[in-house]
Amino acid sequence: MTERILVVDDDRAFQGMLVEALLDKGYEVDTAPTAEEGIRKAGRGGFDLILHDIKLPGMSGLDALPHLAEAAPGVDVIVMTGYSSKDSGVRAMQHGAYDYFTKPFSLGEMEVVIRRALEKRRMQQELARLRQSGKDSPLGAIIGQSPPMLAVKERIARIAELDADVLVTGETGTGKELVSDTIHALSRRAKGPFVKINCAAIPENLLESELFGHEKGAFTGATATKQGKFELARGGCLLLDEIGDMPLHLQPKLLRAVEQKQAERLGGAVPVHYDVRIIAATNQELEQRVEDGEFRSDLYYRLNVATVVLPPLRDRKEDLPLLAEFFLQRANRRLGTDIASVSAGAMEIFYNYGWPGNVRQFANAVERAAIFCKGTAITPAEVDLAFSNKQPESASAPTLNTSLPLKQALQEYERNLISHALRSTHGIQTEAATLLGISPKNLWNKLRKHGMDPAVYR
Repeated sequence: MTERILVVDDDRAFQGMLVEALLDKGYEVDTAPTAEEGIRKAGRGGFDLILHDIKLPGMSGLDALPHLAEAAPGVDVIVMTGYSSKDSGVRAMQHGAYDYFTKPFSLGEMEVVIRRALEKRRMQQELARLRQSGKDSPLGAIIGQSPPMLAVKERIARIAELDADVLVTGETGTGKELVSDTIHALSRRAKGPFVKINCAAIPENLLESELFGHEKGAFTGATATKQGKFELARGGCLLLDEIGDMPLHLQPKLLRAVEQKQAERLGGAVPVHYDVRIIAATNQELEQRVEDGEFRSDLYYRLNVATVVLPPLRDRKEDLPLLAEFFLQRANRRLGTDIASVSAGAMEIFYNYGWPGNVRQFANAVERAAIFCKGTAITPAEVDLAFSNKQPESASAPTLNTSLPLKQALQEYERNLISHALRSTHGIQTEAATLLGISPKNLWNKLRKHGMDPAVYR
């Protein structure tokens, strides 16, 4: 079935160019010149993705996001903004947008992000179909037939239909977000919104407002009342990713929101009530953080009602062939390649490696090997290139420019290091932060300081 995209933009020339490009790719396209008209059209249903300009007559694209989430639950929004208002795109993602682009942008780059968003939607629809058909296990989404993964799938199947809060734990890269998506899609709340927030990626001074919203005048710059993630997730699920990084001073308010289903907006006095299922995810040992006094024990026990523990890839290596086939097919779609298989020698290297970055690292290794592959099968030589992290000459490791003043040279060097890390990880910020040895929150602040857009590297 042809997928439908709604384009909301008041620039007729730009809108026409974008519509023509989308039609050429085989999509059905509808348009709206204002946010208000876009919300009306989205509410009629039938759209798989929305491309929305930020600066519009009347309601802005940023203000339209919560209305679109209500009018078209589960439909992702990609926002478009002028280069001079780049921060609007970042704020839009903090308010639930799938991604953003600054004008002018490459249509090829836009197509890659559109494909990813639509692939995600197709997966969610397939999970919903599996639930409706009465199948117990989302085998099409969670790849693996090893005993540890079969136990995980059985666990998910048992708790998905319940309305209990869930704690998903596992090392970085084990697939916690995918499991969270699956739990929501197979739950009674599947038709409701699934709102996500990364507690480590948002500065502490903004996190309370992001979670609980704020009243007009609550702080400098609060020119209007804003709903928080808890409100936006009403009737659905809220993913609190990286919950182990939740600041200690916010944990009492979070406990009340989880336990009593209510909390005040920042600057407000009247409690706001929520009907939300919480899915919390972390790669940290919360029991240890409780012992260290960095995480409240009462919040830990309240979140730890139903638990899904994901095994590291080193403990489920019998799943490597299935994972390799899946990621190779995905790489073929993304790169336009036609690689048929992974050779036995290449698989032997994969089996002998420890995979500290787990499934995410394995996916990256397969895709990098596919980039180097010149035949119909990935060979050991191409795996070696993938592991060596070699880059084309234009992407070689940065060096310090000694001809500049020290402060300027250091700033340029830092920017080049970040660019190199983003290029190496295809724009995945969490992986880039790991390469740089800093936290995702620290990287996010540096991206803002340098005016860098991770989407450019995807």
